Amino acid sequence: MKDNIIAGLDIGSTEIRLVIGQKINGLSGEELQVIGAVAVPTSGVSRGVVNSIEETTSSISACLEKAERLVGTPITSVSISINDPFIRCERSKGVVAVSKSDGEISEHDVERAIEAAQAMSVPVNYETIHVMPIKFAVDGQEDIKDPIGMSGIRLEVEILIIQGLGSQLKNLTKAIHRTGLEIENLVLSPLAAAEAVLSTKQKELGVILVNLGSSTTSLAVYEERNLIHTAILPFGAEHITADVALGLRCPINLAERIKREYGSTLREGIDQEGEIDIRDLVREEEVNDDIETVSRKYIAQIIDARVEEIFEKIDHELKKIDRSGMLPAGVVFVGGGAYLENLVETAKRKLRLPACVGTARNIKTVIDRVTRPEFLTALGLLVWANRLESGPISNGNIKKNIGNLFGKAKGLLQKIIPK
Repeated sequence: MKDNIIAGLDIGSTEIRLVIGQKINGLSGEELQVIGAVAVPTSGVSRGVVNSIEETTSSISACLEKAERLVGTPITSVSISINDPFIRCERSKGVVAVSKSDGEISEHDVERAIEAAQAMSVPVNYETIHVMPIKFAVDGQEDIKDPIGMSGIRLEVEILIIQGLGSQLKNLTKAIHRTGLEIENLVLSPLAAAEAVLSTKQKELGVILVNLGSSTTSLAVYEERNLIHTAILPFGAEHITADVALGLRCPINLAERIKREYGSTLREGIDQEGEIDIRDLVREEEVNDDIETVSRKYIAQIIDARVEEIFEKIDHELKKIDRSGMLPAGVVFVGGGAYLENLVETAKRKLRLPACVGTARNIKTVIDRVTRPEFLTALGLLVWANRLESGPISNGNIKKNIGNLFGKAKGLLQKIIPK
């Protein structure tokens, strides 16, 4: 049983979530079945960055122990998500001559073209996390998805290179390594969530996935089935809570309850004189405060101001790639911040795109918990790891033996995992 276990570990700034899957023989062959999901509070991580290895290790160990008690088997390896706001996303092109005398393009030619595209200067202390081919061209014929088997003389490729700050990657992997876990894959969080949430049709038409976490907002943009842009922004749902706490002059735990139960991203249509009785919340949160009522309109104004700022930053990222208001499949939200009331309606207006909250599409599960927005990144890590064993990730039909270029990153792991 142990050999068939796959685990996805999503290390967030407020919670660590671990989803465990098992490969079983189903009616249609080998299938991946979710057998457990756990979450524990995080210590030692702030805004996606490890600031205490000891505390992070303790949190991961607690999560691992809880998961092993739940599924009844040891977990020895995991795929992990990266949510570092210091990531870099750059495009690069490579050109090679086809090696065979008959002009048929082989897998080796594709590998050479991708390696040529990677021959660019890497900033000091940065490591490559993902290399994602966007499109190929053969003898000037562009927008080719899979050139293997085609005939030509000149092969070109455009790739997206995603790099992370080496010191942060090393701190994260060191904390995981101290728990005794092996790391199978390092995956940027929005890319992992996309594997569980987005359909092939959405990626074909053009879609942006937005992971609205507690202290970071990460995004991934797809078009013609290819990843064309990604970014991690250093603010999230916790900043909304902090704004509510400052605006109402109340403790942060009470502000979180008020935001979740009475908050809205729409200030229009709310009665200016409407007051909310929050005395029950004050008692439940054991707050020594004499606050009794708050204006629902005022809460909505506070939340809307911060959400509008987040959407402006997201739209700025879309403008960088000339896709502002131009993604037919719209925006799909995941993460704990997706629970905000009227978030979808506000996104439609601010981003000028269709919008919805994401659900698990690409994996079957009977555990309702893992279909919640905050668990979709960890769930996507399972899908990523499972698909990587049988082929590439989200980039057409390039053959399995160059799958490492799509996220396995074994060379990176050998560099940054302590011996």
